[in-house]
Amino acid sequence: MNENKKRSLITMIALLFIVFFRFIPAPVGLSVSAMQVIGTFIGVLILWLTIAIDWPSLLCLLALSFIPEIKVNTLLAGSIGSSTFAFLLFTFMCTYAISKTSFVRRCALFFINSKIAQRGPWSFAISFFMSVIFLGMFMSPTVLFVIYLPILEEIYKVTKLQKTNSFANMLMIGMTLSIAISSGMTPIAHVFSIMAIGFYEAATNLTISYFQYMSFAIPVGLLTFSGMLVTFRFILKPKTSVFNVKDANIQYESLPAMDKTELLTLIIFSVVILLWIAPSLLEGLMPELANYINSFGTAVPPLLGAVAMLMIHIDGKPLLVFNEAMTKGISWAALIMTASTLALGSALTNGDIGIATWLTNTVGPTLQNLDPLYLIIIFTLWPAIQTNLSSNMVTVTVVSAVALPIALTISDKLNPAAIACIIGLMASFSFATPPAHPNVALAASSGWTSTKQMMMYGFMIMIIAVIITIMIGYPLANLLI
Repeated sequence: MNENKKRSLITMIALLFIVFFRFIPAPVGLSVSAMQVIGTFIGVLILWLTIAIDWPSLLCLLALSFIPEIKVNTLLAGSIGSSTFAFLLFTFMCTYAISKTSFVRRCALFFINSKIAQRGPWSFAISFFMSVIFLGMFMSPTVLFVIYLPILEEIYKVTKLQKTNSFANMLMIGMTLSIAISSGMTPIAHVFSIMAIGFYEAATNLTISYFQYMSFAIPVGLLTFSGMLVTFRFILKPKTSVFNVKDANIQYESLPAMDKTELLTLIIFSVVILLWIAPSLLEGLMPELANYINSFGTAVPPLLGAVAMLMIHIDGKPLLVFNEAMTKGISWAALIMTASTLALGSALTNGDIGIATWLTNTVGPTLQNLDPLYLIIIFTLWPAIQTNLSSNMVTVTVVSAVALPIALTISDKLNPAAIACIIGLMASFSFATPPAHPNVALAASSGWTSTKQMMMYGFMIMIIAVIITIMIGYPLANLLI
């Protein structure tokens, strides 16, 4: 079968799911619209994995607009008009301005010229991923991704890596996975673990401290990270000989001195980053100021930065040229894919459609009489799978609604606090499919990896994380919390 026929066949199969899945007899409790949403999810995922990410994302929005419970204006407001879409758009503008200076190259060459990196490609990769893990414990995963992406792309340029190189693929996959792993290791600037803790506290009037959560989550995260490295080493088996660092030192020494444009652009972007992380830093010292800054969300700081860069001129030239930023600095395919995944996640949790309610009402009664060991396995595996197919927030809400009442009923056999922490941790480990997290969509659309690669290695690491959590994480959480 030639490529055109294969493409047509796959497209036809995907369209059959999107258009006709609603006519399949639904399980008791599921509506026709729920089946339509599920069919859309399956069909679009097939296209994302095999054909492309751009037009299937628009098809996703189109398909969802025909579901009666979803109003078109609401659909567009929650996708293309969402704060996440705006955050990425304005941040891409800011990072493009940074990429036009020598700063990103300085960062890339700093990584490459470090003593650890000079020991070899694996030493470089591990040190790069470890820097991501460290920063990711204190920063929003999407913010960290858009900061690190231009640095990694500059590393590709300096080391002359091509998009077909398996080592280059590994760096993009590993960065995306490391950010997700680190986001589950602390509740600082990470909403999903805080949500799970909040559900537990609302149900019991008992508190889980950040220290208690981290004492269990950090060891599990580090072990999962180690499992990722082992998977890369023995399954992905990247070709490390293509990683060229021979002339990196020469390039580093030949960098021009920082000029006014670079310095001012860096200052503005530093202010943007500071506004992102300020609420978590000021929360205990100046709560009113922290709440005020936090009220702007994540989109306003990069909007402020982009406007400042567009307005300020050095030697008659703006720090950022609008038309150039729009055409060269923004990955529109990634943005449209992000918009469609947000819309899909919203549809999966729409109360009028009822998929989340059906899961709660159907699964809960079935699990009540199971052995505690089986419940630990289910309440670890369930959020791990669901967060990699839908949104993190949906996962925390649905699984907590089922798991916590059961755990509280048999609290003498099952630790509800430990279960809540596991749900928060697993919900953060979203790294397999584009609907799981915007970072996956951004990575898959970058050209340095693919949706298929992200899905394959994402699910591998998910399985490793589940095994580690069941064997080590729960016993540790049960002991400490």
